[in-house]
Amino acid sequence: MEVGAFFSSLKNCFKSITRIGTDDPRRVLHSLKVATALTLLSIIYWGRAVYGITRLVMSVMTVVGVFEFSVVWAGEDLHILLASNIETLANCLIGFEVNYFDNQIRDKSVLQGYETVLKSEATEESLTNLARWEPAHGFFRPRHPWNQYKKIGAFIKKCASKIESLHDYLNPEIPISSEFKFKIKKPCSRIITELYKALKVISSSTEIMVHPSAAKRHIEKAKAAAGELNFFLETVSLEEAKFLSIIPVGTVAFILEEITQLVEKIYQSIAELSELAEFKNVGEVTVSPEKPHVS
Repeated sequence: MEVGAFFSSLKNCFKSITRIGTDDPRRVLHSLKVATALTLLSIIYWGRAVYGITRLVMSVMTVVGVFEFSVVWAGEDLHILLASNIETLANCLIGFEVNYFDNQIRDKSVLQGYETVLKSEATEESLTNLARWEPAHGFFRPRHPWNQYKKIGAFIKKCASKIESLHDYLNPEIPISSEFKFKIKKPCSRIITELYKALKVISSSTEIMVHPSAAKRHIEKAKAAAGELNFFLETVSLEEAKFLSIIPVGTVAFILEEITQLVEKIYQSIAELSELAEFKNVGEVTVSPEKPHVS
């Protein structure tokens, strides 16, 4: 091989390594640790030949070496994915609010984050199956309740599906009543704001493995606002209103009530996980009272 071609291949190799390291730094770290493990095991194997180390010691050291130096844990990835999906739901709700009630066109990647959540089901299934076979590591103790993640994931997907239904009403085919939309804006905004805060607390609590108790008050406030909204909808006089023009707006309000119920189920299932996995029960995770800027 010519010298120029050799250096060109070497340059491409470094570019590939850099790209992999940028996409997921853990892969590079994992490779280095595996290389270290193999080197150590080779030294131990050499010591066996020279100093007569027994087969039993070799077997034990091999297992310890592999588990100690192999880092990309499926269980940890699953846990992080779950927390990330919950946060995505929160951002999607705020994205819907500013588009629907404030008529501000925002970044579609934020609005359509629910698609990412819905598409993650296969990944969650695969990670759950792998996590069951992993030894205890980090904060994940023996017999960690991995099956609970399926239950939580199912509620998250249902919530994402409802948010997808909300987005269908951003551009309704039937002209809507602006007056009726204005009347329900305040209670709907209160619901969304409190659900956003609840989901952010749940996500943060899950990520750092703390009981999500701080989310409870936000869920209760969202339920109270949903009750007020439901009372208003029941008192609407259809004879005085243009029936067809209020149907899309009324449907949005109804979907928000359903999302409130699902967020409560997500909270309850995460609280159950925190008890089964013995999450820390000290301190509270809070979120800023201000809404995030959705760009």
